[in-house]
Amino acid sequence: MKSMKSLLVAASMLAGTIGLAGMAGAAPASAQMLDPDDPQDALEISKRLQCGISADEPAVYHWSGNIYGRSPGVRDTLLFKGEGMNIRRCVEVEDPTRGKGWRLISREVMLMLDPETGEVLDSWENPYTGQTVEVMHIHNDPVNGRPNFAVGADGEPYRLSSMRIAGDYVFMPFEAPLFYPNPLAGEYQQYVGNMYHAMEIFDFAALKDELFDASTPTAYPMISWVRISPWAPWMEMGGRPGQMVFNAMGRKLPGGFEELPDVLKDEIRENYPIYESAPPKDDMRRNETTWTKFRKLTEAKRGEGAAAGMAEGE
Repeated sequence: MKSMKSLLVAASMLAGTIGLAGMAGAAPASAQMLDPDDPQDALEISKRLQCGISADEPAVYHWSGNIYGRSPGVRDTLLFKGEGMNIRRCVEVEDPTRGKGWRLISREVMLMLDPETGEVLDSWENPYTGQTVEVMHIHNDPVNGRPNFAVGADGEPYRLSSMRIAGDYVFMPFEAPLFYPNPLAGEYQQYVGNMYHAMEIFDFAALKDELFDASTPTAYPMISWVRISPWAPWMEMGGRPGQMVFNAMGRKLPGGFEELPDVLKDEIRENYPIYESAPPKDDMRRNETTWTKFRKLTEAKRGEGAAAGMAEGE
């Protein structure tokens, strides 16, 4: 959920509630239908998939699922239940040669829950090490996307290349292989490895008549999200081999933030209040990930500890 950083990565490339059952119904004869083969319409379709009613009325995606640990020679272990959300707005941007487009601006929270009780975890006994560690829930701010235009940076028209139309439904799968220097490592990763290596998989599903109907301001698709990534740094796994596997499903919520499950709303309002609203429209900050947020929080704690030590020594 980024995590959910990747949500972003997908957004930069890529009324009514939708469910895979009970979603039949034809568009009104007067509906203005978008053509996915037209670059300008394709751009609008991708915006309807990702965004809210307007830049002033953000969209909220919600997902829930399971988080597993996978270690060589050991049976896969259900570590956590996960509840996540992303609140986003899409703002209009303009390029002197590529014309008008849009850019996604968002932030996200994903909670680690006890798989048996469903309670939000503050601490966790690591089954691989036997140590009890403090849980750092995913809370990344911001998770923004690159601008999208009807004309690409290479001059080619914008295409929804992964789109597949099957009867009344539209499916849009997207895989984001991630491989870049680990924010927690040093300057010699090209020699010793330890790159951040993960994959995010996003699969969107929507009713064709809703997604392509330009007479309504947006659409409310479903989403499936899979993430395969290294152990989270707060788990203190050291160099132990293995990885985490996240599998979740959800949707864009017509009711926005208030439609989230209580466990998310309560936790956000108590501990992460800025995540009740999307970042500002002019947000140009660097994106956060679990790894950069962990580094920031750890360095802050070390700074506080050093300051306290100096005060005691005065």
